[in-house]
Amino acid sequence: MIGFGSIGKGTLPLIERHFGFDASRVTVIDPVDTDRAMVEERGYRFSKVAITPDNYRDVLTPLLTEGKGQGFCVNLSVDTSSLDLMKLCRELGVLYIDTVVEPWLGFYFDTSADNASRTNYALRETVRREKKKNPGGTTAVSCCGANPGMVSWFVKQALVDIARDTGCTFEEPTTRKGWAKLMKKVGVKGVHIAERDTQRARLPKPMNVFWNTWSAEGFLSEGFQPAELGWGTHENWKPKNAKKQKKGCKAAIFLEQPGANTRVRTWCPTPGPQYGFLVTHNESISIADFFTVRDGKKVVYRPTCHYAYHPANDAVLSLHELFGAAGKVQPELHVLDESEIADGIDELGVLLYGHAKNAYWYGSQLSIEETRKLAPYQNATGLQVTSAVLAGMVWALENPEAGIVEADEMDYRRCLEVQKPYLGPVKGYYTDWTPLTDRPGLFPEDIDESDPWQFRNVLVH
Repeated sequence: MIGFGSIGKGTLPLIERHFGFDASRVTVIDPVDTDRAMVEERGYRFSKVAITPDNYRDVLTPLLTEGKGQGFCVNLSVDTSSLDLMKLCRELGVLYIDTVVEPWLGFYFDTSADNASRTNYALRETVRREKKKNPGGTTAVSCCGANPGMVSWFVKQALVDIARDTGCTFEEPTTRKGWAKLMKKVGVKGVHIAERDTQRARLPKPMNVFWNTWSAEGFLSEGFQPAELGWGTHENWKPKNAKKQKKGCKAAIFLEQPGANTRVRTWCPTPGPQYGFLVTHNESISIADFFTVRDGKKVVYRPTCHYAYHPANDAVLSLHELFGAAGKVQPELHVLDESEIADGIDELGVLLYGHAKNAYWYGSQLSIEETRKLAPYQNATGLQVTSAVLAGMVWALENPEAGIVEADEMDYRRCLEVQKPYLGPVKGYYTDWTPLTDRPGLFPEDIDESDPWQFRNVLVH
């Protein structure tokens, strides 16, 4: 296991609970050894080292190849190249999983790079090129946390629900083309990864500290990347600062502004209408790409897809403080653990909109109280991620020669079967809300009343 932050600490007990393995071969690697005791008291090795471009082969190769049986690399780190680690694992015949296409240190805040090359689109394309160049082979699961990851499985379940509830005649698809055609047939215009984290800390957030319910470093990295979204065929307007990508699948665009300072309108069951941040994520691109219908080379259908994230209130306050100081990151970063949280849920799901029943949210409504009963060392946000890693590992072990895969390409039913016991209530909700609902009408607005689900109406200008 590379990386032993909040997600690593939550994943390790799930691995112990669900898999049989040789404990003498388990090594946890992290440049910080604050939690060394937790690893060593379980009988595992802890290696205090930062994985770098210069040492990754020398450090990892002996650990992944010693003894008998097949090795498994669980990469839950920051500042290590997912692509390089994935390629090494596949060379060695070792299974691999991560939760993000992570670059080497320096990528996210490289002021000499243009914004197109700092996108998740660019990172994803490096992995897709490797998949095309070296198809098949040992399984490497790319981007399999809560989102990206679990939400791609939710999209398929939500689509099947809507197709059934709108009287659509269909057989459940078994191919990418089949899924894309079904989404087009059902009439889905787009997908929000619509999330509301209501977990509240027992104490108020102090000044000059960034508080979050999951990796603060991870959130800051993606938050400073350009806002990014899969771009649907129904859209008839683009923001002035929107840019297209010149190479690759061309399923997404980006805005010349940071995602964590870009607001959109969305809907979740508990709060109803809400603002979310349009933070870039791999699934914004992979879902739009997966559900694209082509006629030859021409794209005839594609859904818009993006994250619409309302983090915990303390994280919103932290972002407000940060961007108010011209983007200067606070000197201290802190992840709220399960003992520091008083109450609340992480309501994480997908909102499929624009079809005959308007909009449908499907997802997990996991509370901190239930999380404490289900698994140790994590809050509700963490358990949604770690249980997805668990599901991805099970799928990889059952499909060890599947090559490089994203969550969209995996068996959603099998993965959710493994994960659901850790997700609290998993439910679907229809709503008649649209981005044009209940606007006060006190000021002139740049909106499109002919189609409520235009991005023009979703974006907060």
